[in-house]
Amino acid sequence: LLMDCDTTGIEPDFALVKFKKLAGGGYFKIINQSVPAALRKLGYSAREIADIVTYVRGTSSLHGAPHVNRDSLHAKGFTESEIEKIEGTLEGVFDISQAFSAWNIGDETLQRLGFKKEKYKDPSFNLLSALGFSAAQVTEANDVICGRMTIEGAPHLNPEHLPIFDCANKCGPYGKRFLAPMSHVRMMAATQPFLSGAISKTVNLPEEASVEDIEEIYMEGWKLGLKAVALYRDGCKLSQPLSTKSDKKEEAKEETSAVAAAPALQRRRMPRKRRGFTQEARVGGNKVYLRTGEYEDGTLGEIFIDMHKEGAAFRSMMNCFAIAVSLGLQYGVPLKEFVDVFTFTRFEPQGPVDHPNIKFATSIIDFIFRLLGLEYMGRTDLVQVKPNEQQLLDLASVKAQFEKTAEPAAKPSSPPQLAVIQGDRAEPVEGKAENTLSDHLSTMMGDAPFCDQCGHITVRNGACYKCLNCGNSMGCS
Repeated sequence: LLMDCDTTGIEPDFALVKFKKLAGGGYFKIINQSVPAALRKLGYSAREIADIVTYVRGTSSLHGAPHVNRDSLHAKGFTESEIEKIEGTLEGVFDISQAFSAWNIGDETLQRLGFKKEKYKDPSFNLLSALGFSAAQVTEANDVICGRMTIEGAPHLNPEHLPIFDCANKCGPYGKRFLAPMSHVRMMAATQPFLSGAISKTVNLPEEASVEDIEEIYMEGWKLGLKAVALYRDGCKLSQPLSTKSDKKEEAKEETSAVAAAPALQRRRMPRKRRGFTQEARVGGNKVYLRTGEYEDGTLGEIFIDMHKEGAAFRSMMNCFAIAVSLGLQYGVPLKEFVDVFTFTRFEPQGPVDHPNIKFATSIIDFIFRLLGLEYMGRTDLVQVKPNEQQLLDLASVKAQFEKTAEPAAKPSSPPQLAVIQGDRAEPVEGKAENTLSDHLSTMMGDAPFCDQCGHITVRNGACYKCLNCGNSMGCS
């Protein structure tokens, strides 16, 4: 503002018409000064430029406005001085409803018009609506007085010239066009080679921008060699310095239709005869049985949990928990939600598990939902040993397989000579055997304990043990 510039550097304009929030309250209307100059450069006449500018920023006057004008306000009981006071505030408001606020009109005028103090002190009080103006009439008058705040749809304007006036954000409540967020990144990429530091420039995103959009911008900025990227999503803060439209959203219709209630959830009953499986396991030395029931399509519909040698209270709690989970599944709660919530739940009993894939669990509940995630969702990230590696656990069978397949293709008269190759595994120079036993043993840490945080197997890291799953370190001071 002090430099009399619309923007600084390569920063595009925030919007053609914007409102700056003042520290002491209220707003200051800022209009892009380059629009008339650009229109003149494009060959528009003075009359056409005046019509386009008026379309964008409005008349800021009650003269000639539809519905809400001097004549209609005189008819409602306003005096000339009161109308002048209202008109004096039109230059800096989002819409005319702000000019007709109870604070701006004053108690004396409102009481003279017949409104009681408790009514107009209500924050939801709308004077224009109380005076009999419909929402559609107020909107039509607002478009003339405060303008449409966008050049889109302006009279005389050639549609081919619209990209010239694109801004960082959608302009006003009617604007649809805006500079793509990635264009800001490319602007900076064009100037970054000539600067030693980062660029003081914001990448503006629309209110509906997603996390994926932000990720893409940072990735593209890195690829283009930018030293910094600053993002701002419109409306992401409770208060922002510049705004393009009011936070208040008025409905065009007077009648509000009742929102249709969401349909009640229907329980999907289990078939009388159903399939499933029973899993027996020990968690920290405590035996547990998990039984499942499936629908005809194979999806999980119920679970039963039975504990061996547990007190009546604990067994009853586990039974009730299983019933609650079963009801949730039958009413449509995805199994994924249960698995994500209840895995890594920690309480006693916990410890090693005698399951082919799950070797450690932080509780009975943790084991159950690790197992359900593996069996019904294929969640191999929740188990310590992936199913395709299960055969590697039986070292005796692996060794037998090795001895069986280690014979060379052409049997020599003397034992084959083996060459040791530095690498991940040692393989015989001759022969077709896959040294599965050596490969498995080379990756094992036989003395490594289970992680005390997540239960996964740890690996040796110097004098300590490190968990590759959660990053926890054990055995260090």
